[in-house]
Amino acid sequence: MTTPLGEVLDGRRAAEFQKAARALLKEPLLLAHGPYADEFRLVRRHAAELREWFDRNTGWSLRVDAESARLGRTPGTLADPTHPAREASRARAPFTRRRYVLLCLALAALERGEAQIALGRLAEQVVLDAADPHLAAAGIEFTLERRDERLDLAAVVRLLMRYGVLRRVAGDEDAYVSGAGDVLYDVQRRVLAGLLAARRGPSMIAAEGFEDRLAELTAESALDSDELRFRAIRQMLTRRLLDDPVLYYDELTDEELAYLTRQRAFITARITELTGLVAEGRAEGIAMVDPLDDLTDVRMPEQGTHGHVTLLLAEHLAAAGGAVSRADLERRVRELAAEHGGFWSKSAKQPGAEAELVEQALTKLTALGLVTRTPGGVVPLSALARYAVSETVVRQAGTPPQQLTPPQAAWSAERKAKDS
Repeated sequence: MTTPLGEVLDGRRAAEFQKAARALLKEPLLLAHGPYADEFRLVRRHAAELREWFDRNTGWSLRVDAESARLGRTPGTLADPTHPAREASRARAPFTRRRYVLLCLALAALERGEAQIALGRLAEQVVLDAADPHLAAAGIEFTLERRDERLDLAAVVRLLMRYGVLRRVAGDEDAYVSGAGDVLYDVQRRVLAGLLAARRGPSMIAAEGFEDRLAELTAESALDSDELRFRAIRQMLTRRLLDDPVLYYDELTDEELAYLTRQRAFITARITELTGLVAEGRAEGIAMVDPLDDLTDVRMPEQGTHGHVTLLLAEHLAAAGGAVSRADLERRVRELAAEHGGFWSKSAKQPGAEAELVEQALTKLTALGLVTRTPGGVVPLSALARYAVSETVVRQAGTPPQQLTPPQAAWSAERKAKDS
């Protein structure tokens, strides 16, 4: 039986709309030229629908012009430190406090500058701005005379090149770092103007403390009616479900939980329509699971030594039933090295490597909402149970352990009966 042409076209349009939305969620700043040019064209084609969806359901703005598409994402949880900016290199090292300050100073200098700028000139302006007594009082100092400071500035400009704010015309950052040359850039002013995602300009913030300033920067307008308050709750919940690996019910206020209980089916259905994510609801909370397994900046399971260690430690923590000390986790890694070392890199089997392996695993598990760190140790959270792979499964699979995919298990079997 032949499918009517109208249905075929509607299906194709829905698939394009979903692909465009997923592209924006993965890369909130898309450029007309570069690796995401095809996705940018889809976003531009469906801009009106996407703008309406994000505005209604998340409160995020979407600006699209001939050069770029910018989704003004703000995180659902302001206190989450587990998803930092990272170097635009294979190492992908997280940005330090100093690099964040340098990034802000560089953006301020670029905003005041011309259509082209040399890295050396940008460095001079950053040094001048860094002399601000408020930065000195906060313990921030830049002279850019040391190699590590120049490396930090080079990391900042490479991130800005990745975002499309800068385009290299001539030169190389490594030459600048070593003191052997300079670099010339074109400044893409339209991209620069849309880079900041905030409801209020930073210059309008009067608060002093960091947390207070951050709250004012992202504050909603006055919620003086039930309708506005419920809309704000719906938008917050949608942001959390799109942003966070797991939304735990015990993290919500009574009012937020009551609203989610009433509107869960509607909210999750809207997200599924937009993204293709599938809601997995348990007694402890909701996770939006991605069947395509690519709508994330932190992947698990993952191939390679670190991915395998993380998966095995997840199993160990899931079976613990309570807090586990760092010493216990490092001891467990030494045991695992003796058992699975044939699959691991040489460096991971060296004496003392267990401390770094545990830290990398905990960083990933924390970012995924699977564990939390406390003074008493590492505490497994409910969703970690889906990664409980038994040793019997590992031995019987006939597959290198780092390639195993965890079962889609219940979050906690003992609470499954309470699952709504």
